[in-house]
Amino acid sequence: MGGRPDEVRAPDDWLTEVERERAARFRFEADRDCFVAAHLLVRVCAAAALGVEPRELTLLQHCHLHGPGHGRPSIEQAPELGVSFSHTRGYVCAAAGPGKVGVDAEHVPPGPLDTLLADRVLNPRERSLLTGNDELIRHWTRKEALIKRGELTMDKLRACEDDLSGRHLLEWSVGPDIRVAVITDAPARRVPLPE
Repeated sequence: MGGRPDEVRAPDDWLTEVERERAARFRFEADRDCFVAAHLLVRVCAAAALGVEPRELTLLQHCHLHGPGHGRPSIEQAPELGVSFSHTRGYVCAAAGPGKVGVDAEHVPPGPLDTLLADRVLNPRERSLLTGNDELIRHWTRKEALIKRGELTMDKLRACEDDLSGRHLLEWSVGPDIRVAVITDAPARRVPLPE
């Protein structure tokens, strides 16, 4: 699922205290709105997968380095369910399903190829075949989705091929400048936001 933050119709009181504290730290309202909407949307996705009400679900995150509110998300009531979410200014998305799930959304930079990003995230073969920022961001969203699945780390980006053997890839574009990649263990499909 994905859409503009204002299209996510869910009450803020579903958020945990940790999520509310993190949201309050955002300097720009647009970024805060995306953060909140993505955290609400992942509950909506998980609820649809589980057949329960989203308000019944608690989103958890914990990172050994940064503590609560960071790290791979999970649903307290269904820790076996894979969940992931992403937000970029003006767009949020989330996914839920069996096994590992990773989703990423990114803006395509305007103008000529962003060579700094390309050199940082692509291996030499990928870099040699690159034609522009759209293709660069398609690679980036796939790799970020693998990071969110726990199968890749930032320091290994350049060594990684877009090898998705045994995984399922779902991609879409939003307008001319947002690309989304979802990588799952089971076949996935894009569903519209609930009205």
